[in-house]
Parts: sequence; C-alpha cells; structure tokens
Amino acid sequence: MNVREESLKKHAEWKGKIEIVPRVEVDTREKLSLAYTPGVAEPCMAIHEDVEKSFDLTRRWNTVPVITDGTAVLGLGDIGPEAGMPVMEGKCALFKTFGGVDAYPLCIKSKDTEEIIKTIKLLSGSFGGINLEDISAPRCFEIETRLKQELDIPVFHDDQHGTAIVTAAALLNALKLVGKKIEDIYVVINGAGAAGIAIAKFLMAFGVKEIVACSSKGIIVEGDTRFNPAQQELAKVTNRRMLKGGLERAMQGADVLIGVSVANCVTKDMVRSMADKPILFTCANPVPEIAPEDAFEAGAYIVGTGSSQYANQINNVLVFPGLFRGALDVRATTVNKEMMMAASRGIADCVTKEQLNRNYILPYAYDQKAHDSVARAVRQAAIDSGVAKLK
Repeated sequence: MNVREESLKKHAEWKGKIEIVPRVEVDTREKLSLAYTPGVAEPCMAIHEDVEKSFDLTRRWNTVPVITDGTAVLGLGDIGPEAGMPVMEGKCALFKTFGGVDAYPLCIKSKDTEEIIKTIKLLSGSFGGINLEDISAPRCFEIETRLKQELDIPVFHDDQHGTAIVTAAALLNALKLVGKKIEDIYVVINGAGAAGIAIAKFLMAFGVKEIVACSSKGIIVEGDTRFNPAQQELAKVTNRRMLKGGLERAMQGADVLIGVSVANCVTKDMVRSMADKPILFTCANPVPEIAPEDAFEAGAYIVGTGSSQYANQINNVLVFPGLFRGALDVRATTVNKEMMMAASRGIADCVTKEQLNRNYILPYAYDQKAHDSVARAVRQAAIDSGVAKLK
C-alpha cells in the first residue's frame, strides 16, 4: 500500500487529527461552580472592564486559527474549504506537537476578499494570532495586508512567509558550503505566486541584490502588462538587467535556483548553464522541478526539495510552530520582518559547523531543538523591535 492509500485509510480510522480536551475538572458541584456558573461571572466582568485580560483569564493567549478558503490547497489547487480541512487539521496537529500552540481549523466558504477579511476580524477576539493558509494569489496579499493593518495580534500567511523563512535559512547554510557571499549571488525564482514573491522580497532583506523571477509567462520584467499587479510591483525591484525570455534564459549564470512552481520544468542543460557550484531548491510538490539525481548529474552542488523522500527537505513545518510560540509568549502585536529574519537564523543555527554538509543544510522538521530555537529567536526579536507587550 502506498502512502496516499495508507493515509486515506488512517484518516478514516482517526476521524479527525485534533480534539478538544478540558483543562479543568467539572465533576463536582464545587468544581462546576468555579469553572462555570456562578463563579465564571467574575472573569467575564473583569474582561468586560479590560479586554486585555482575555489573554490572562482565557485560553486566548495560546490559541490560533488555521484559516483557509480552500483555493490553493497543498498543490491540489481550488478544491474547496471542506476538502481543505484534512490539511488544516494536520497543520493544527503540528502547531500543538512542536509549538504547544492550540490551533483550530477554520475553513471559510467564500472567495470574496472583503467577506474573508470581515469574517476573520469578527472572530479575532477569540485568538492570540491568525495563521492564513492555502489562499490563492493575488487575493492572499490583500487579505494579509489588511488584517495586519487592522488587527493588533500577529497575522501570518504561512504559504508566503513560512516558505520564505525556511528558504532563507537553507540558503544561509548552503552559501557557507559553496563559499559565496549573499550579496554577490544571482538568484532565479521560478514561480511568482504567493510563495515566490514573498521569497524574493525576503531574500532582498537578507542582502541578495540580483534576483530574476519567472512565471509561466516567462521572465518578469518591468513594464510588461501581461503580469498581475503583485508581479508588476515585484518587477520594479528585481531583474534590473531587464532580461527577457523564459526560464532557460534566466538560469544562465545563476548561482541559485529556487523553484516554487511545477514538476519537471527544469532540464539538465539549464542546470549546466548555471554558475560554479550551483544551488537548487526545487520545491514543487509532490514532484520537484527536476529530480535531484538529474540535477546532481548535471552539476548541481547542493539540492533541496519540498519532499521528505530526499535530503535537505525545505519545509515550513520548521517555521510556524516556533514562530507563533515566540510571538504568543510575549503577546506580540504583529509578525514583523525582524521576527521573520530571526526565525531564519534560528533555523540555520541549529545545524552546527560539524554537522553541515551537502546533504544536511537544515534540521529535520521533527527536530524539537529547531522549533525551540525559532521560538527563542522570535521572542527576542519581538522584544527588541518594540512589538512585544510582555517581556
């Protein structure tokens, strides 16, 4: 039985991957009176007088929804909110296992940007932070931007920033092995949706100066109206050489290829055209842009994928549990660039100099030390950048 068949069988057995378990006993009159009526009136009125006490007197401080509209589910596309529920439940299980965060799936039956924003805002008083998941571009950009502006709790779109954070961590360590400086490299990003655009902007924050992004329509270049508004905005700060053409042209002389696109779109000849000791992060799932064995045969020095079947899995599971753990612990009001960059460094630093090699540039997704490292780094960055309410 293959993994997909086995997974379907197990889901039928599990009937859900998360459940609610009480933190208090209510099996006597006295206990019931404390946890519920009449005693519960006292914390209710305390919160009524000061809404910030909702973080101290309820589980709000540790609670995050994993919210989707089901339009961009894990390589499956627009399959609907109900069909996205198994993925959201899985994310919630990871939140709890690696970050100790109570997470719940919320699958919204709407594709209307304003409806989604309004729904999340109306529910936000129940949560300490908001995790957006599997919402298609370009709507996901506006949804996240508006919510960050209008809410005073952390809002994080994992497909964008979680992917960017773990990709940056992988790149930091890969560059140590190839002996190149981040400010000197030329990076090609294939795939200009939510993840690709976020990766490009984030790597620029780390010091990458030359980036060319490609979509299915070719190299993204300023002034080309074929590209959507988010891509046209990206074109203003990337591809300053004004290259035109397709992925084959873009990859010539590149130090790094980051793929967040589709299977089998990269050829051996494209890899051969890259610079010395090329780095390839081919993260299309479930099949990468080029098979690692083909990439190595064509001269790749380091290869990472989104799959656990190969070495160097680049997986945002390394990001969101620890990031939210750190943000919630200090009651951060947002997730800012400083916190995200700290998360990348926290992941990268978990691989020691002695451990670092071409087949081990990132800690494993199930390495609890990595999640703890991210949480510590994010906590401190939130305090240092002035967005923490607690210290």
